[in-house]
Amino acid sequence: MPQSSVSVRRRLTAAVVTIGGVVVLAVAAIVSWSWRSQLPDPVASHWGKGDIPNGFSSLSSFIGTLIGLGLVLVLGFGAVTWALGQSAVIRRIGAGATVWAALFLSIILVGTLANQRGLVDARDARGLGSLIVIAVLGSLVPAVIVAVAVPGDPPQPTDVAPAPDAPRARLLGGESTSWTGRQSSPMVFVIGVPATALIVGLAVWTRLWGVLAVVAVVLVLLVSMSSLVVRVDRSGLTVRSGVGLPRYRVPLDEIVRADVTQVSPLGDFGGWGWRVGRGGRVGVVLRSGEGLLVERTGGRSIVVTVDDAATAAGVINALADRARAH
Repeated sequence: MPQSSVSVRRRLTAAVVTIGGVVVLAVAAIVSWSWRSQLPDPVASHWGKGDIPNGFSSLSSFIGTLIGLGLVLVLGFGAVTWALGQSAVIRRIGAGATVWAALFLSIILVGTLANQRGLVDARDARGLGSLIVIAVLGSLVPAVIVAVAVPGDPPQPTDVAPAPDAPRARLLGGESTSWTGRQSSPMVFVIGVPATALIVGLAVWTRLWGVLAVVAVVLVLLVSMSSLVVRVDRSGLTVRSGVGLPRYRVPLDEIVRADVTQVSPLGDFGGWGWRVGRGGRVGVVLRSGEGLLVERTGGRSIVVTVDDAATAAGVINALADRARAH
């Protein structure tokens, strides 16, 4: 696929989801402001223990704060998609995050104010427990649907063998060769378990039971990011979570070179898990240290932290040599 076509696809995805996100936020702001004559002044803007309002602000300030935060997130995620989305996986992450940010904050804004319509005193406003559940599910489900709907990358095969200095394993003629590696990450639980406990404690203390919906999402993310399986065979490279999803595949005929690299999770990818790094590089990072770097056509690449990365790189390059010699 020509690089110009890749750029068009990247920019089109970014533009569509960014404009869509801004439109959602604008509609939420317009609807909220149209209720100004039906709302107390000031409105409840924060709930404390027992799901009772304990913070108040003017309507314009409340709308401005949430819409402003939404615009920062939407434009930020859209910019990442525009600048780094040469790979479909990054476009999908960016599109999903953009949609999630716009919908989550819009639902919180409109739902919070809908609960106060007709009230004289904002202290009589109902709790937010059910609204949080609606906001979590009402933003997450559409975000996933949008991410899945983003078109994948078209085939971009190459018949050029990996560079001569790339590591290679020795393959026997006609041998069906494969390599499998597994990796787990205590760091995900070191960070995730305390965060989960904090959210649960917050829900119990405030009696905002809807916050537990966030816990369910966090637990799913923890499980999906805590381990991975890497497989190399004649079809190419496959990286998947220990539970099967998410999954990332690089066809053998798109691999330009495989090598070993040193990985710093925070420095290179801003953290642990399935990440986006500098230059649009995809990272599946569960620890620091040795990792497998696979460069593919279209200027795309992926880094996976897995033990014995040198063997994996050697097998990939050798398999690429064999396939392109036929």
